Amino acid sequence: MPNAKPTGSASRPHSKRSTSRGLASNAKTQVNASTNENTSAGDTPERILAVAEHLVQTRGFNGMSYADIASALGITKASLHYHFATKADLGVRLIERYEAAFSRALASIDGSDADGPKKLRDYARIYENVLEQGRMCLCGMLAAEHATLPPEMKARLGAFFDANEAWLAGVLERGRSAGSLAFEGSATAKARMLVGALEGAMLLARSYGQVARFTQIATQLLASLAKPKRSSGRALLASASRV
Repeated sequence: MPNAKPTGSASRPHSKRSTSRGLASNAKTQVNASTNENTSAGDTPERILAVAEHLVQTRGFNGMSYADIASALGITKASLHYHFATKADLGVRLIERYEAAFSRALASIDGSDADGPKKLRDYARIYENVLEQGRMCLCGMLAAEHATLPPEMKARLGAFFDANEAWLAGVLERGRSAGSLAFEGSATAKARMLVGALEGAMLLARSYGQVARFTQIATQLLASLAKPKRSSGRALLASASRV
């Protein structure tokens, strides 16, 4: 998180649930924290990006101005323009930075020997973690403003979602081949459904101020992809004897 917090940021959604961690995961899924962990007071471009990221994730790209960033950091707008000549330049760099952080999180998941269902839970946990910070997925927020974004930002935004869908399709296909996941149709179509459903679940959870809504939706969604475990022969016989 940036040292200087922007004013007027959205309130943080709270979770009306037990003390359990929801989509518990050991993977490094804190996308926002990983993008800011190397930010120092003397690294002005990174400080600008950290504050801008927070603003976009809570207000949207159109709701963020250079004046907001300058005020939060105590610098002039001229200094902002020195590092990022236009708002479009800043927006492209934000997407690239967020995509790199997301890629690191996916690499962390890939680095484990987890099965398909566990990797999908870890993936959903990335979204849940962002929501717990009172934010939305940066690229999900930008997608809602797609019609008003500069062309160069639209191109980078598409690349982000393409990369996520490709990664998910690989996990789904391998999971189906290994017998841990079960679904009809192509892995690519299912991956697109997953990304869309998780982004939509974030919006609903934010509307109600309840992270638990996201967790519930994501848990049921992923459960529908897990291959049902076969009952043992003894259990089937026991069941039949009670009929």
